[in-house]
Amino acid sequence: MKPQLETPKLETKASGDLQQAKADFAAIFAAFREANDNRLAALEAKSSVDPLLTEKVDRLNAALETQTRRVENLTLAQATPNFPSEAKSADTQAWASFIRTGETLGLEGKSVASTEGDGSLIAPVETETRIDSVLAETSPMRRLATIRTIGASLFRKPVSTSGAAAGWVGETDPRVETETPNLALLEFPAGELYAMPAATQALLDDSVADVDAWLAEEVRDVFSAQETAAFVNGDGVNKPRGFLTEPGLGVIETDALDTDGLIDLIYGPHSRYRANGSFVMNRRTINAVRKFKDADGNYIWQPSLAAGGPSTLLGYPLVEMEDMPDIGGGAASVAFGDFRRGYLIADRQGVRVLRDPYSAKPYVLFYTTKRVGGGVQDKDAIKLLKAG
Repeated sequence: MKPQLETPKLETKASGDLQQAKADFAAIFAAFREANDNRLAALEAKSSVDPLLTEKVDRLNAALETQTRRVENLTLAQATPNFPSEAKSADTQAWASFIRTGETLGLEGKSVASTEGDGSLIAPVETETRIDSVLAETSPMRRLATIRTIGASLFRKPVSTSGAAAGWVGETDPRVETETPNLALLEFPAGELYAMPAATQALLDDSVADVDAWLAEEVRDVFSAQETAAFVNGDGVNKPRGFLTEPGLGVIETDALDTDGLIDLIYGPHSRYRANGSFVMNRRTINAVRKFKDADGNYIWQPSLAAGGPSTLLGYPLVEMEDMPDIGGGAASVAFGDFRRGYLIADRQGVRVLRDPYSAKPYVLFYTTKRVGGGVQDKDAIKLLKAG
């Protein structure tokens, strides 16, 4: 009789329940013992063994090692309240095993979703946080804008289209009923952003290598470049809508880019937005304005006084954003305003990873997806400058 090759489906809890971990260990061991008995019986009966059976034994053997460590760690965690968090993070350990070997046993917890039809998995919170952290370091818009984490594919934000009435009265004067503000809903749908870093098996087999750090570093530049381009110029179709494509955003036009035009741009937004205002332009435009002087002969561009801080233009932070247009051609080459109040980034929770060891042998590909939305949430907070 041909042996059954299906791997048993486990119900391991991400919460770290010791009794469930022991039950899972017993199930894996029973499956391993049965598969290995079949393999030994096949060896006694003939000289060759079904390769699928050998593969199953190897997989179950590796799963046993993982589950043994899990039981040991949970036992220590239960006996020692201050046991290191790494021992309690079973999902993190199982996730590392999945990245290195493709083994999905032990990944049916709550914080790491089980496999779907495409075979991909949701990364643990620690991995997603690390990716978001490195993105924040390299994405200029993430340093400027408001960021919201959402659990659905669409974020809706109510905004007032007419402010509520207010007034002054004496202590004992009757209060006149105020008008109710008119509200509208702004929608920020999340589009799918993807990257496909590749790793050698030697890297994955290196027990010292931090696979989470490697994955975060690999997707960082690709994610940052793609999403920044969308935050600036996106059309809103399967991607964020950029502030340059937002209808109704205020535009100041001038014949040539000069100091006077930049000063006019500063006073374009209302005073409540200027305190936290920033200039945004690409490096070629920065190279041009760096040469400008004010009426007193002082350069309007100044280098940062603090390490890692932005340079300033007319006293306001200057942020380089390569996706901004060059000067001329009827394009808005400079933006100014309070981007934290003016632009919103909506990150849908959950980074999904599909491990593919077949398409580019001997490399292992990791198809990594993240859903991001974004758009202008206050048109009065950001103004644009067109020159030439």
